[in-house]
Amino acid sequence: MMEKIEFDYTQRLSKLWTKLDESNIDVVFLPASQSDLEYFTGLGRRLPSFGNIGYTNHWISGAFISPGNDPLFVLTRHFQEFDLPDGIAGEVMTANEKDDGGEIFRKAFDSYTSKANTVAMGARPGQESCGHEADAVSRIALSGRSWAETTIELRNHKPDADFVVADAIINQIRRIKDDQEIALMRQSAKIVDDVFADVEKMVVSGITELELSSEIDLRMRQHGSLGASFDTGVWAMGPELGRDASVRVSNDSLKSGAGVSFDFGAITQGYCSDFGRTIHIGTPNEEYERVYDLVIAAQEAGRQAAVPGATGGDVHRATRAVIEEGGYGDWFRHRTGHCIGLDVHELPYISEEDNTPLEPGMLFTIEPSVFWPGRVGVRVEDVFLMTETGTTSINTHANDLVAN
Repeated sequence: MMEKIEFDYTQRLSKLWTKLDESNIDVVFLPASQSDLEYFTGLGRRLPSFGNIGYTNHWISGAFISPGNDPLFVLTRHFQEFDLPDGIAGEVMTANEKDDGGEIFRKAFDSYTSKANTVAMGARPGQESCGHEADAVSRIALSGRSWAETTIELRNHKPDADFVVADAIINQIRRIKDDQEIALMRQSAKIVDDVFADVEKMVVSGITELELSSEIDLRMRQHGSLGASFDTGVWAMGPELGRDASVRVSNDSLKSGAGVSFDFGAITQGYCSDFGRTIHIGTPNEEYERVYDLVIAAQEAGRQAAVPGATGGDVHRATRAVIEEGGYGDWFRHRTGHCIGLDVHELPYISEEDNTPLEPGMLFTIEPSVFWPGRVGVRVEDVFLMTETGTTSINTHANDLVAN
């Protein structure tokens, strides 16, 4: 297990201040338990859960940040007790259970923005900013993953403000990873490589998908991961199996003649991996072998197309072309991939609609597949690092055809 990396949050904040200044934004609010606030301040997130976890006044939790000033954290008592036991460097305003959350939030806003002319809060990734209103006295933007109460409270408190989107600005900073981040991403990739090397020999007739997925989740933790970076998928497809990839895991026993696809990821200090392979049980038929070769060739075509200046759309089209030419285009049913870091899915996407130029320091998946219920299922996925000359996979586990 690698030693914990200490990030220079002052440097990260400085980059944010510059971007806010360039966009005429004086203050940004970032919600707690989201990756943006962790990126800029180190305020960590707990593992995600299927059902929402909330406390009284939970919607106020987050931080205001303005150029040249340390963050002001606004947090519930429960959040500090159970999600932040070691505290956080910086000024904190606390809301207890019986406090008026709106009053606490407004007071924090007013005290922090008393010298500011404009305000910002993030929004849905990729959403365009609203135009600046001529008579607006401030600019406010909210994260797309902020609570509705937060947005409504600020709108009611500052009805003349111009609300703008902060996420596009933040993504310009976060999508380029530094050496420390790349080291953590490599460690997350190593965990899934090592876990799959342990588990692949267990993919035999009679074992259940649930047993395999549970083994993967256990071993990722044993290898040092905080947990799974998303729900672990293990599913069988093939002749006489009407099963589709939309059912990611079941308690069904694996049978000879099926291709078993895997999709899982680990976490190292908040940084995620995303990995996929397919193993055949028994001797594969001719179609499976042909499709497997197509998927591997498609990934390589995408890798070769991923050079500085190319777009996610360019990589997607290069990847898809191989599978279309092989006659299985209708069954490559999803985008080619996505950038990855503190979130599993980050912008830009490796998808037909994305025209963002790829730059050195970006990490992204290339994950072609052919999912044809009742016929064949094959996928392969690796995380690739963009360099000055092209891309290299940070996963080391071989993607050769395996039949157990």
